[in-house]
Amino acid sequence: MGYVCPVCTAGVADGRQLADHLAVTASLGRKDHREWLETHAPDWGDSTRDELAERVTEYATELDLPVSDDAPEGPAGRPQGPRLEDAIAEQSTGPGRGDLTGDAQSILEEAMELTREMEQSDERAKGSGSSDDE
Repeated sequence: MGYVCPVCTAGVADGRQLADHLAVTASLGRKDHREWLETHAPDWGDSTRDELAERVTEYATELDLPVSDDAPEGPAGRPQGPRLEDAIAEQSTGPGRGDLTGDAQSILEEAMELTREMEQSDERAKGSGSSDDE
């Protein structure tokens, strides 16, 4: 039995994953998730995973998640549902998510270019047999 996030309607496999989803998403700066947690579980930052799961599942819609026969087994020997990391990655590609301001985009592009230049420099140094000490 899974749950639907009461904020963004992402489906998760169980109450612990719902708690993880809400807390991680709020911690990553998603204002809507943080505000929801502050309203419905004000001490969420000090709660254990199980404590938070107990609080948030009462507000979430239960969901029957399909699990294929070839799904990997979890620790209890049962098929394992979707992973939190996959759900977050999927959310980050949705419209309006992960949009960067002009400054942030510029900084990111500059960092990517510097990284490419450093990698190319390292490759050239390895190819010519030189070292940083020379």
